[in-house]
Amino acid sequence: MRDVLEDLVGWWQAGETVGMGTVVGTWRSAPRPAGASMLVGPDGTAVGSVSGGCVEGAVYEEAKDAVETGVPTLERYGVSDDDAFAVGLTCGGILDVFVESISRESFPELGEVAESVARHEPVAVVTVVKGPDDRLGRRLVLWPDRASGTLGLQRLDDAVAADARGMLVAGRTGLLHVGHDGERRGDDLTLFVNSFAPPARMVVFGAIDFAAAVARVGAFLGYRVTVCDARPVFATPKRFPDAHEVIVEWPHRYLQAEVDAGRIDERTVLCVLTHDPKFDVPLLEVALRIPVAYVGAMGSRRTHEEREARLREAGLGEQEIARLSSPIGLDLGARTPEETAVSIAAEIIAGRWGGTGERLAGIEGPIHRTADR
Repeated sequence: MRDVLEDLVGWWQAGETVGMGTVVGTWRSAPRPAGASMLVGPDGTAVGSVSGGCVEGAVYEEAKDAVETGVPTLERYGVSDDDAFAVGLTCGGILDVFVESISRESFPELGEVAESVARHEPVAVVTVVKGPDDRLGRRLVLWPDRASGTLGLQRLDDAVAADARGMLVAGRTGLLHVGHDGERRGDDLTLFVNSFAPPARMVVFGAIDFAAAVARVGAFLGYRVTVCDARPVFATPKRFPDAHEVIVEWPHRYLQAEVDAGRIDERTVLCVLTHDPKFDVPLLEVALRIPVAYVGAMGSRRTHEEREARLREAGLGEQEIARLSSPIGLDLGARTPEETAVSIAAEIIAGRWGGTGERLAGIEGPIHRTADR
């Protein structure tokens, strides 16, 4: 919904009713991820996409019906490989789309949700997309410290809120299954949790040319990028225009302070490019002991061996050291800072989605993977 939020809020503020279809589940290589939305405005305008062009026509008609009847529906669409290819996609898949009408009456919290998204404040919208008529379409909006709306029963709200907030912390969007009254082992209700978490962070340590290229690629991938270095002459915004912030501080002190402040989470990626033991080792002592998505360190194989020895001397265990990606990046034959940044980004993406780093032409099975984080 994030991609269409501005248009949706505009119509909502004007008191209009809008039809909306949202991808809530995908199988095989579905063209669009869960959370992708398409709107049908009061003037018949279509905004957004749920499949890249394969099933938009059908969703458009369902959205118009939802506006007219006020009845939400869950539709399953199969996109053949041939149909996908016809609209410029590489392959098809199966997707479930929840279609509903949105108005001030049906979604009074939408304005608050939009404000939270604009402020990068975490918020999750939980919607019943499958279940009895008395629950279908009900909505619960969750912030870390408050909630609005109801799914129809306080016990159900409490059970779902606990699980959905866990998904929000991890930045995950997806489905929950619970019993009619919130029983954990039940499956009477299927709920879609649309998490609007702040962008995941990439923290790049070391104000060198390679860091500028990594910051550029990180911002392109949607990360909020911080560059940190203890040397003020090098750590300047002018040298790193693509970073969201440039910090002058000893790397290990900065990282520990961010951890203590709760600004580092399981989606965070840490790229250690300092290539200097007096920076690297204290920093990695902190980094390898916290739950983050990725820790990579630049250096030759000899540097890596010496670094590992120092980390063992510092008291890190083998499991902690095994989390370190060093030398950093995938083997792409990279030479320039820009090529090296692509190599690092490729390793981060592969780790996030369970990729192998091999050529797709040489392997079989689904192209798109699903990972826990």
